Amino acid sequence: MYDLIVIGGGPAGMMGAATAGGSGRKVLLLEKNAVLGKKLRLTGNGRCNITNSSPMEDFPKNIVNNGKFMYSSFAAFDNVRLINLMRSLGVSVKIEKGCRVFPVSDRSTDVVEALWRRLRENNVEIRLNTAVEEIMTDGGRVSGVVLKNSGIIACRRVLLATGGMSCRHTGSTGDGYQMARMLGHSIIEPRPALIPLLTGERWVKDLRGVALENVRVRVAIGGRWAEQQGELLFTHFGLSGPAIINISSFLSRNAAFPLEIKIDLLPHFSEEQLTGRLYACMEHNRGKYLKNALAGLLPQKLVPPLLEKAGLNQQKQVDQASRKDIEKLVQTIKNLSVNISGFRPINEAIISSGGIDTKEINPSTLESKKIKGLYFAGEIIDVDALTGGYNLQIAFSSGYLSGASAAK
Repeated sequence: MYDLIVIGGGPAGMMGAATAGGSGRKVLLLEKNAVLGKKLRLTGNGRCNITNSSPMEDFPKNIVNNGKFMYSSFAAFDNVRLINLMRSLGVSVKIEKGCRVFPVSDRSTDVVEALWRRLRENNVEIRLNTAVEEIMTDGGRVSGVVLKNSGIIACRRVLLATGGMSCRHTGSTGDGYQMARMLGHSIIEPRPALIPLLTGERWVKDLRGVALENVRVRVAIGGRWAEQQGELLFTHFGLSGPAIINISSFLSRNAAFPLEIKIDLLPHFSEEQLTGRLYACMEHNRGKYLKNALAGLLPQKLVPPLLEKAGLNQQKQVDQASRKDIEKLVQTIKNLSVNISGFRPINEAIISSGGIDTKEINPSTLESKKIKGLYFAGEIIDVDALTGGYNLQIAFSSGYLSGASAAK
């Protein structure tokens, strides 16, 4: 009889299993893949953005859905404890732009191997290539699990940490949602989050490969503006890059496509400053065409569609540009509009939004309010955040709290 069976060998499951095992409980970790941490190995382009070094009070501000639900998890296991744990397991870390924390080695496999060592140290039994079909209950309490390839394993508690619906090739196929639904839990419909956006506009696709280092992206949602700043990339299907990836999370539940997003191409300039800069460009480029007068201010490939959006003839000479022309150009640069038709497929999302309804989970223990001895951790819960290490911290923190609670 196991004290705890953990279903799912991602960051939340590994952390939960190791925490419970460290308390002397008999723990079994079941993973349907041939390796642990299959999705974790891909995060941060294989570098693994472990967490963010910002103060923990800033974390909820970067959580798009149900940030308050994470207060107890963060209090139990914060970013400092996570960084110290990694160091104790031999993983030195470094802090990069945006307070993102990475292994010094830039190898996500180092993080997976460190967690594996932690599991072994804490005597956690691991079974790979083992998929679970159902969680058994008796009198409203967990009693065991049914394996897909036949077999029943008895236990007192179960931690469900099977992830969401993104990156299906890593095993995130929504199995846990079905198991929870069979036990009476409500599932907030999984939707793509942190994902590129689609557009049908030809001019955007013609700019594929053009990258902008620092833009501000805004979109109106329910009468309010969501805003993100950072890099943007034009692609063959629409828009990508960190600023777009982050803004997409605000659209995952509330968007009615098609919709319009606004891009401030030069957010470091006020309209007044940009007007002055444009007049200086015009003065310096007298005798040239408008399309050739903005070099150094914007990528040359972007200038023709920008002038067209402003209603200006790109063959017009700088000397002929009126004050009204400059005003139009300023407004277009500061409020370039793109019509968005939807998301890329959920399988291409970094994470999925949705999952187990947080109203049905005790935030102080992460135990189900419906089934005694059933716990949840990680992406399977209806909590999702922006890029920057916040989602992995959610996984590690919820994994720790659920494992500690299940060990009591």
